[in-house]
Amino acid sequence: MENTFLIGEISRLFQVDIRTLRYYDTIDLFKPKFVDSATGYRYYSIEQFEQLNTILYLKSLNMPLKNIKLFLDNREIDKILLLLKEQQLETEKRIQEFTQIQQKLENRIHQITDAGNSKELNKIRKMDLPEREIVLLKQKIYKDNNLEMLIRLLENNAKMKSAIFLGKIGLSISIENLKIGSFDEYNSIFIIVDTENYCSDNAKILSKGTYLSIRFEGTHEDASPYYKKLMEHVEHKGYEILEDAIEVTLIDYGFTNDRSKFVTEIQILIK
Repeated sequence: MENTFLIGEISRLFQVDIRTLRYYDTIDLFKPKFVDSATGYRYYSIEQFEQLNTILYLKSLNMPLKNIKLFLDNREIDKILLLLKEQQLETEKRIQEFTQIQQKLENRIHQITDAGNSKELNKIRKMDLPEREIVLLKQKIYKDNNLEMLIRLLENNAKMKSAIFLGKIGLSISIENLKIGSFDEYNSIFIIVDTENYCSDNAKILSKGTYLSIRFEGTHEDASPYYKKLMEHVEHKGYEILEDAIEVTLIDYGFTNDRSKFVTEIQILIK
């Protein structure tokens, strides 16, 4: 038939999968001009090319099919302008989300690379750190406590997704316990937040300043000797401890099953 095309021909002309064209037919987005009742063959007319071009163009802008259909059912300049502006806002939102993801990837790559540097293990060092925002759950935590349930409680309290926790969980020990050498009791568990959205009344800023730190192979279960080493250094140098010590997981089972590669860092704000 003149100026009509089978679905396979349309597929080749527009480089659209046949299954996609059949789906468009099913949802009444792009239906054939007529269907041969005897064979079931779909036939499209050349006059429909513009309609399919419009669909493919709007789809290339990530516009939802339901919105495309709304426009095709009522083609008006004001309508298309509204849809394009809505899609522009949605695109800007996605760009922001991808920018945040990119920053998270850069942070995590740096963290893993830096933590994997075995030359920095077991060394006491001073470092200047910026302000960091945390969300915390205040309660007594002991070495033999399973942290997974506490992490879930913290996650639910802050309305955050578990995927963000990899490499960002920390524990704190009070100044009082540091001074009496009690390194087996923590007073909070926290998340260091980057750009995540969260909802919690238990947010806190870790102060900007000079931190005395030590990085070691292991987890919080192995931390006590390193607290002792840091406190001996504090006393020897005559430093004043300004805030509770924080203990941050850098590499754990979220990154590797090899426990010999686990890395934790203790940080104490001093002057």
